[in-house]
Amino acid sequence: MHLTIQRDVFMQAVQDVSKAVASRTTIPILTGLKLEAHADGLTLTGSDTEISIERLIPIEEGGIELIQIQRAGSVVLNARFLGEIVKKLPTNKVTLEVSPNFMTRIESGQAEFHLNGLDPDEYPRLPELASDRRFYLPADLLKTIIRQTSFAVSSQETRPVLTGVNFSAEKGFLTCVATDSHRLALRRARFETDNDLTFQNVVVPGRSLNELAKLLDREELPIEIVLTDQQILFRMKNISFFSRLLDGAYPDTSRLIPEEYRTAVRMNAKEFLQAIDRASLLARADRNNVIKFVAEDTTAVEVSSHSPEVGKVSERVSILSLEGEELKISFNSKFVMDALRALDASEIEIQFTGSMRPFILRPVEQDSVLQLILPVRTS
Repeated sequence: MHLTIQRDVFMQAVQDVSKAVASRTTIPILTGLKLEAHADGLTLTGSDTEISIERLIPIEEGGIELIQIQRAGSVVLNARFLGEIVKKLPTNKVTLEVSPNFMTRIESGQAEFHLNGLDPDEYPRLPELASDRRFYLPADLLKTIIRQTSFAVSSQETRPVLTGVNFSAEKGFLTCVATDSHRLALRRARFETDNDLTFQNVVVPGRSLNELAKLLDREELPIEIVLTDQQILFRMKNISFFSRLLDGAYPDTSRLIPEEYRTAVRMNAKEFLQAIDRASLLARADRNNVIKFVAEDTTAVEVSSHSPEVGKVSERVSILSLEGEELKISFNSKFVMDALRALDASEIEIQFTGSMRPFILRPVEQDSVLQLILPVRTS
C-alpha cells in the first residue's frame, strides 16, 4: 500500500473510527485500525466487536482531490499511536507506505515515523446486512431522539436489556423508550420507509447511540437504518456505523404511563429547572437528591430541600396554571433536571396521579416526547 493524503482529512477519519476502538481488549488486533486503499479511496475500520465504524475517504470530494493512491493494499495500525502521530505531523501532506512485512512508513515534511503493522486478513470482517427492514430519519432528528432518551438507560448490568434504548415501529411511527426502572424517557417520530415496516424489541445499547450521536453533526442527508436480528446499521454519506443489539425481551412500558391525571401544573421550564438546581445544592446525594414539591395555589408552587447536617432551602416558583387537586410530592432532583434538559421546551406540563405514583413531564401542546419519573418515598 502506498498513498498520499491530506492530513486534516486523514485525522478526522482516524478520530471517527477510533470511537469504536476499545482501550482494553483481549483481542490484540482490535486495538488497531484497518486501513484499506482501493480504487475508490481509503477505507478505515475500527471495532470492539460491539460497535464497528467504517469510514470512506473518497479520492475526491467537491472537486477537491483528497488522496492519491499509488499502490492499493491494506494494513492494521495501532489506533492510539496513529491518532497521536497524525495529529502532530508538521504539514498537511502525509505519505503512507506499507512494506511486505506490514512495517508502515508515515512521512510528512521532515518527520518520518515507522509503525509496526499487523496482517489485515486477521482483522474481523464487518457483518453484511442483507435485510429489507430499513427506514430513513433526518440526521438532526435522530440526534434529538438519542439526546431525549439515551440518558435514561440503566448503568447497571444486572438487567442488560435496560442498558439500551428500545426501538419499535408501527404505522409509520418510530417509538424509542429508555428506562432504568426509576425513570422513563419516550420519543415518537414519523419515519420514511420503502415498505410497510413494523418491528418491536430492537434494543440498541445506550453507549452505541451516544457514540453515533457524535458523528451526526456533519451529516446533511437522511440516515439509512438497516435492521437484522442481531445487528443495526446506521449508514451515512461516507460512514457506516454497526452496533450489535441487546438480547432479551424489553419490558412492556406502555402500562407504566398513566392515561389520566389528578393534578396538572403548567410552568416555565427554565425557571423550574433553575429553582430545582438551586434546591439540589442542599439535597444529599446519598439520599436520592430528594426535593419536595408542593402545589397548593394557582400562582406558584414551592420547591424545598432539607439536609440536617447542612441546612434547608425553599423557593416559590411562578406557574402558568394549576388544574385539579392540591399535591405534595418528593422526587430525585437529578432525574427531574435531566428530564427538563431533554424536553428542550419553553413551557411544560407536569401531570400527577398522586403523591406516590409516577408523574409525567411533557412540553405543552406536544405529545411526541415525554419523561416519566417515580417519586421518592419520604417519612
